[in-house]
Amino acid sequence: MRARVGNEVGRLWAAYAVSTYGTWLAFGAFPLIAVRVLHAPAFAVSLLEAAGLAVAALVAFPLGPWVAHHAKRPVLVTMDLVRFAALASIPICHLFGLLSYGQLLAVAVVSGAAGIAFTAASGAYLKHLAAGTALLDANGRFEATSWVATAVGPPLGGALVGLLGPVATVAADALSYLLSALGVLRIRGGDVVTPRGTARGADLLTGARSIAGDPVLRRLFANSVLVGGLIVAGMPLLSVLLLGRYRMPVWQYGLAFGVPALGGFLGARLSARLAARFGRYRVLRVAGWLRALFPVGLAFVRPGLAGLLVVIAVEALLITCMGVYNPIHATERLQRAPTGHAAPLLGTWSVAGKLVQAGLTALWGILATVTSPRTAITVAGVLLLATPLLLPTRAQLSAREPAAPPPSPRAGRPTARSAGEARRG
Repeated sequence: MRARVGNEVGRLWAAYAVSTYGTWLAFGAFPLIAVRVLHAPAFAVSLLEAAGLAVAALVAFPLGPWVAHHAKRPVLVTMDLVRFAALASIPICHLFGLLSYGQLLAVAVVSGAAGIAFTAASGAYLKHLAAGTALLDANGRFEATSWVATAVGPPLGGALVGLLGPVATVAADALSYLLSALGVLRIRGGDVVTPRGTARGADLLTGARSIAGDPVLRRLFANSVLVGGLIVAGMPLLSVLLLGRYRMPVWQYGLAFGVPALGGFLGARLSARLAARFGRYRVLRVAGWLRALFPVGLAFVRPGLAGLLVVIAVEALLITCMGVYNPIHATERLQRAPTGHAAPLLGTWSVAGKLVQAGLTALWGILATVTSPRTAITVAGVLLLATPLLLPTRAQLSAREPAAPPPSPRAGRPTARSAGEARRG
C-alpha cells in the first residue's frame, strides 16, 4: 500500500515540479514583455502585478467551497489546462502581431485565478494521497523543489530570453502546465470530495475576530500585510528600472533574483536551530527587524556590474532573514489561532495581504509615474524601516508560552507567481 501511495505522490510531485520550473523559468517575463515589446510605462507594469493580486483576493473565498465540492484531480487538470491556454495565447498572438497590453492583463488575471483553485485543490489531494509520515516526506520533497526552482529557473530563463526573446519563456511556461496536466492524469490514487452541506467557505468575519481578539496576532498581522505590501509594490518598479532604464541583460536580471533564493533555503534550515539556541521570540524580533532593514539598499542600485551586485546582496540578505522569520511567524500564528478557527484566520490573513499588496502596487505605480521608479523604490524602503515597530513586544510574546513544535516543512516557502511571491513576508 505504501509503495502504491508513494508512486501516486511521486506523480503529483513530478507534475508540480514541471510546472514550478516552468513558472520560474518565465520569471519576469510579463514585465519584460511590457517594457521591451509593448513599451508600457511604469504604472502599466505595476498594474499587471496588482491585477493578479486583487483577483486572487476576490476569488479566494468563492473558489474554496467550489473546489471542496468537486473531485480534486479533475480540478487540477482543468486549472492546468486553463493556464496552458491563457499563456499559450501570448506567443500565438505575438507571432501574428496581435499581442497587446490588454491581453497581458487578461492572461495575468486568468492565470492568477486558476492558480488559486489549483493550490486549494492540490493541498487537499496531497493530503488524500499521503498519510502519516508520508505526508511529511512529500511536503519536504515539494519544499526542496520550490527552492531549487526559485534558484535555478530565473538564470536559465534569462539565458533563454537572450537566445529567443521573452515570449519564448512564456511558451515554455505554457508547455509546463500542459505537461503537468498530463502528469496529474496519470495518478490512480483515488480522489476526495467534500459532500455539499458539510463544508463552508472560510468566514472572513470569524478570522477577523480571531485576529482582533489577540494583541500578538493583531501586531503580527499588521506587520505582515504592510511589509509584504511594500516589498511587492517595489518589485515591478525594480524590473522597470533594471530592464528598461538601465538596460540590464536579461541573464543578469535572472541571476539577480535566482541566486538569492538560496538564502531562503539556508534561513529556513537555520530557523529552528536559532530558535532553540536563542529563543523563538528573540529570533522572531531580530529577524523581523533585519528583514525591514535591507530593502532600502535598493535605492543605491546603479547601472552595470555594481548594480547587479547590489541587487544580489540586498535580495540575498532579505530572503535569508525571511527564511529565518517565516517558520517562527507561521508557528506562532497557528498556535495562537483559537481552536477550530485556524482556516478562517489564515483565509482572512491571505485575502487582506493580497488586497494590500494590490493596492500598494497600484499606488506605487502612480508614484513612480509622478516621480521616478528609483524614487518610488526608495520611499518603499524608507517606510519599511518603520514596520518593525508593529511587531509584538517581548512582554506580549512572553505572556503566553506555547510549546515549540518543529516548524512545518513548508514554512518559509515562497508563494508568488512573481518575484514578489518569494518576498512577501
